[in-house]
Amino acid sequence: MEGTAAAGEATIEAAVPADAGELLTLQRAAYVTEAQLYGDPFIPPLVESLEQLRKVLEGDAVVLKAMLGGRMAGAVRAQFSDRTCLVGRLVVAPDLQGRGIGGRLMRALEERVAGRADALVLFTGHLSEGNLRLYRRLGFAETHRERVAAHLTFVHMRKALVPAGTP
Repeated sequence: MEGTAAAGEATIEAAVPADAGELLTLQRAAYVTEAQLYGDPFIPPLVESLEQLRKVLEGDAVVLKAMLGGRMAGAVRAQFSDRTCLVGRLVVAPDLQGRGIGGRLMRALEERVAGRADALVLFTGHLSEGNLRLYRRLGFAETHRERVAAHLTFVHMRKALVPAGTP
């Protein structure tokens, strides 16, 4: 259940504008390995400014954070295009990866947008095997690939959501 957790397990809650600094630090730490993987230090999550992130948090995006012992352990954000939820910037602190925090954030996001969206969509890089495994495990299926640079192909994925009230 959102906001509750067993001892030692991250709690999931809405991020607020006051979280911008900590969230930006977490995002940069989490995306360094992606930048190294693709040989590109200028990927959007690494060049996003504090002011840009603050605007996201003040806007109508859904931004969830995972808190573990007073520390922000992870986050995810989403916005809407009609009845489609566009998921982005799933991040987990590098030293806490592999503990299920990313999966819990994604499941909490799914619960949060239930009834408002018919599907979740996202993309990740073609070399990001850990991300691809996670998304497939969570029920996402690849829809198509998009070559965006010589070194990068986006893998687009989608997960249909069960409408609220459907058994």
